[in-house]
Amino acid sequence: MNSIVKNILRKLKKDDLGFRLILAIVFWISLTLFLHYKQVRLDVFDLHSNSSRYVVSQINFDFPDDEATILSKQKKIATINSIYFIDTKQIKLKRINFENYLIENPKWKNLASISYEKINDLVDLFENMLIASRFSDSKTIKRMKNHKIDTTNYIALNHENKKDFILPKGYFSIFAKKLENVPENTLNFISNYFENNDYRLTLDYLTLSKIKKLIEKNVTQKYSHIGAGELIIGSNEKVTSKHIAIMKSMKDALAKNRNLFEPLTILGNILMSFVFIILTIFYLRLEQPKILKSVKQLFLVFSILILTLLSAKVMELVILKSTSSLVEVIRYPIIVPFASLLFSILFNMRISLFFSTILCIIIGLSLAVEHSAFLTINLVTALIVIVSTKCMRKRTQVFTVCAKCMLGVIPIIIASSFIKNRFFHLNLVTNISSSVGFLLIIGIMVVGLLPVLETIFDVLTDITLMEYMDPNNELLRRITLEIPGSYQHSLVLGNLAEAAAQEIHAKALFCRVATLYHDIGKLTNPNYFIENQGSGVNIHQLLTPQESAEVIISHVTGGEMLAKKYRLPKQIIDIIKQHHGTTLVYYFYRKEMEIKQEMNETDEAHFRYPGPKPTSKESAIIMIADAMEAASRSLEEITEEILCSLINKIVKNRTEDGQFDECSLTFEEMKIVKKSIIRTLLLTRHSRIKYPEQKQEKLRFYLESYYADKSV
Repeated sequence: MNSIVKNILRKLKKDDLGFRLILAIVFWISLTLFLHYKQVRLDVFDLHSNSSRYVVSQINFDFPDDEATILSKQKKIATINSIYFIDTKQIKLKRINFENYLIENPKWKNLASISYEKINDLVDLFENMLIASRFSDSKTIKRMKNHKIDTTNYIALNHENKKDFILPKGYFSIFAKKLENVPENTLNFISNYFENNDYRLTLDYLTLSKIKKLIEKNVTQKYSHIGAGELIIGSNEKVTSKHIAIMKSMKDALAKNRNLFEPLTILGNILMSFVFIILTIFYLRLEQPKILKSVKQLFLVFSILILTLLSAKVMELVILKSTSSLVEVIRYPIIVPFASLLFSILFNMRISLFFSTILCIIIGLSLAVEHSAFLTINLVTALIVIVSTKCMRKRTQVFTVCAKCMLGVIPIIIASSFIKNRFFHLNLVTNISSSVGFLLIIGIMVVGLLPVLETIFDVLTDITLMEYMDPNNELLRRITLEIPGSYQHSLVLGNLAEAAAQEIHAKALFCRVATLYHDIGKLTNPNYFIENQGSGVNIHQLLTPQESAEVIISHVTGGEMLAKKYRLPKQIIDIIKQHHGTTLVYYFYRKEMEIKQEMNETDEAHFRYPGPKPTSKESAIIMIADAMEAASRSLEEITEEILCSLINKIVKNRTEDGQFDECSLTFEEMKIVKKSIIRTLLLTRHSRIKYPEQKQEKLRFYLESYYADKSV
């Protein structure tokens, strides 16, 4: 089974078209399910507000009638009369009197054939029984039994005299049956004493309250029937909690009667989702062909869309199925900015705008929300996100963008309240609070998901690029310490490439970061490169031209291995491999030719970089800027004419060598790149003014004056 799965995956990797087709089908099914399983939407009314229209029942249903339930509870409770108990102090007093009686009348031994200690133990038991006893009328005790409330210690009262109450005859008889090996005359002696005494009963409010709560708990929820066409809320009628409960029950009843498994309903949702799929494919084909051709990028697009739809559906179910009044609090759910943030950061503004608009329509049609308010808030916040993420360089800026969205949401919520002719209402506060909650959750989710998506799909965002520019980066620290000459070259090259990329709207920040690492292969043999040799001996004098060329070329392959070891992004590794393309190490190739005298004896392949050739605008820009920066260092004089001639020669040689055949750099863009590199080089390599030599006496005068001023 595992071998079959592996073969299928291997074929899918080879056949990009097949894999892309599977992705499209999976997304089609997901979108169809999202559109199909939609909740019923009804108008939501604010509690204690006035209804602006009539609302009539659309179906026969029963709703939980809280008012009827409360009335039923009150009726049940009303049948429970007072409950009494004997004050503990009275019982203790009777006990003391009984003990005194035993001491003063020793004749009791003739009536009870038992020791004093034993009779004392029995009196303790009688005392506890009296303390636990409760008294009420027989009807109350019967109703308590009907409600399955324990009445073991309850005694029915036969008269209304609560002041001089006498225990009924045989009160202790049940208790006496449980005792063994106790003479009957002894039990009768104790019982007669306690039963013949008068007691004063006290109302037991605590027990009565507990019994009433138990009875209320046992009362089942009452339901009332509403017929189809029956008026629920009248025009300008004040909305109560009963109205809201009726609307919720009608919504549940309508949801149960949905035709989810009707063929026409299913077919309609399939066609609707197919329209959105075709629209997406056409957009990607016209505006973003690279995404449509890349399996990883297409997978990422569908993953973001499915995550957004899934989040929307989960949010809807949590709100609608909640027993609390969340549906009243969360009137304007904010969902689309989640996708807008991810698309803007991981892709670009244009694709983010397209999918934000599509998601607003799809989610607005499917969720049980107020369509106009949902579309307005989500579209406005999505636009704020797209504009605000243009120069996002830190992960914490995600929350800044969410805060800006909140500033855009508040006026819309206030405007909606004004339109409904309400200046201030409690729902205004709850709507703003729920919006803050949604945007905070979106910020947390985006910050948490970004590193995962970047890693899985090999996406290099500006945020990640800024992290690679951190001077504390381990590899960057090695470069600065071990090959400082190459590092300085990389800094200048970064300025040249970044400026040129900005001119043609390429990835400028990526060019700056990639140039920092493009020569990391020189870490293996730093002294073989002239910028790191200082004033020492040139090691290449000890090597043959071919050996020197091999060392020089090895900084590309070595750089690739080092980049993989330090887990640099694939895009930066591509720059390391492509920044020399398949060009010729001409200096050592020429020396080899001079030694061998004949051109035919020199194998050109031994002096060429392994490549590949530049496949992107950024790698082509870095190739030109790298060659130009290195060549300009050998110039004695820097002028615009000299630089222009030099860069034209470099570009011409690279073009004739076919180095730009696989990149998408146009002739117009090439022209702009050359001008930008010349301009930047002129600014960075400008000559300084030569100050005239000062006479020794004048110099000494200036120094003496300076130190004199300092001493003052």
